[in-house]
Amino acid sequence: MSILEVNDLSISFNQYTSGLKQRKLNVISNLNIALEKGKITAVVGASGSGKSLLANAILGILPNNANVSGTISYEGEVLTQARQSSLRGSEIALIPQSVNYLDPLMRVGNQVRTSVKAGDPVGEQQKVFERLHLNKNVEKMYPFQLSGGMARRTLLSTAIVSGAKVIIADEPTPGLDPIVIKEALESFRELADSGCAVMLITHDIGSALTIADEIAVFYAGTTVEIAPVDNFSGDGEALRHPYTRALWRALPQNDFIPIPGSQPHPGELPPGCLFAPRCPLATPECDKGQPEMRNLRDGKVRCIHAD
Repeated sequence: MSILEVNDLSISFNQYTSGLKQRKLNVISNLNIALEKGKITAVVGASGSGKSLLANAILGILPNNANVSGTISYEGEVLTQARQSSLRGSEIALIPQSVNYLDPLMRVGNQVRTSVKAGDPVGEQQKVFERLHLNKNVEKMYPFQLSGGMARRTLLSTAIVSGAKVIIADEPTPGLDPIVIKEALESFRELADSGCAVMLITHDIGSALTIADEIAVFYAGTTVEIAPVDNFSGDGEALRHPYTRALWRALPQNDFIPIPGSQPHPGELPPGCLFAPRCPLATPECDKGQPEMRNLRDGKVRCIHAD
């Protein structure tokens, strides 16, 4: 059963153009995703596809000029702003993409200890630092004294000790060496195996496939496919959406075939299927409207041609 569900989420921003004219910039449209206890859902897609924006929407930290429709539910109840505020950092934890989330005036050991909800704060902090290969002297440092990799491991430590039921990790591994990346990914797997729901936002499909249960593929602000990890094999024949198959075949370890064209800018979205201008299967019917997300072969897809 899903602990967190996002249904038909759309987000636009009010922007002023030249001459002080206002327009709405649609950046997420009809996005659907669900997180389950004990499972890791990896969210992949190109930059600008809406991955980090989804995380901010779940946490209720969108800017004031955002317009939001659709629903986000946690444990069966719709997340209001007040409920998002009360759950943020306790039951729903974020491992942010930017290391600037660390308090520059507090020693990092103390920052991690403030997130401990059960057990001895000092002991829990020291255990997680040892697990992520952070030397004991790191706990006495301030953020400006940390390398980028050390800062990311500190942020990861904060989420691990929080006891949160839902953990959202936004690109948590850039700048880390391969050994620490492996440790970090294994930590996410352990958190899921202990009952957490984990959403891993990443560009690295290869790493995601080693620990995730399913992959949600984003394109131009919406989900185009949600597929079990074992579908990502061979030539991608088990995958459902043309973009997902093209993304899989574009990886260096596969055919390394680039996808023609580029993802559309939020202000220049096509009228129908968002991938249609780049899709080899596109027909005139694809321009009539954005396809609905539908169940297909133990996964979900947004494409009228998928079978």
